[in-house]
Amino acid sequence: MKTNIITLIAVATLGLTTTSKTFAKTADSNYVTVLNNATKINSIEANGNVEVYIVSGAKDGVKVFDSYYNQNALVQNENGVLRVTSYKKEKLVIEVTVTDLRSITATGNAVVKADGRLSTIELNVDLSDNALAQLKVDALSAKFNVNDRAKADISGTIEDYELNYSRSSSVNRTDLAATNRAEKITTPLSQPAKPAIADVTNIASL
Repeated sequence: MKTNIITLIAVATLGLTTTSKTFAKTADSNYVTVLNNATKINSIEANGNVEVYIVSGAKDGVKVFDSYYNQNALVQNENGVLRVTSYKKEKLVIEVTVTDLRSITATGNAVVKADGRLSTIELNVDLSDNALAQLKVDALSAKFNVNDRAKADISGTIEDYELNYSRSSSVNRTDLAATNRAEKITTPLSQPAKPAIADVTNIASL
C-alpha cells in the first residue's frame, strides 16, 4: 500500500516542489506546491472547504495553490484515491490532472470544477451537503447522485446518462447532450398530515 500525505509534519518525505506563481483561479495565491510522486488517480474525494479543478492530461499530477504550509489541510493519494480535506475559513485550492478518472465524491462545502472538457470512459459523481460540481464531461457512461442542498452543473456529451437527485438539490443539465437518459427524484413529496378521526364508539359511550 502506497500512501502520499501532505501535512505540516510529513512534508519533507513527499518529494514536493514549492514555487512562487500567480494562479488565475485564485487571485491572492502566490505559491504552488507540486506533489511530484503522485500515482495514478482514479477517484477524487473532496471534503470541507476545498476547491478542486480537474484537468484531463497525459500524466496524473497534483498542484496545491496556496500558502499551503499554514493550512490545516490534508491531501492524500492512496491506491488510486486522492482525498482532499480542509476546514479552514479560506478555501484550499487544488489542481488535479487525470488520465483515467472514474469517480468524484464531494461533501461539505467542497467545489469541484472541470477545467475544460473532462474525457473519460465511465464516471460516477456523488454530491452531498452543500457541495457544488461544474463538470463538462465527454463519457460513454456517467451517473450523478445529487443529495441534500448540493448543486450540479452538467454539460458535455454522454452516451448513457443517469441522474438521481433530491428535491432540495439543484441540477442544471441544459447544455448536456445524452443519447440515453434516466432521471429519478430520490425524495418523495411531503404528505399532508391526516385529519384526526374521532373515536365514535368512545364518544357515544360518554
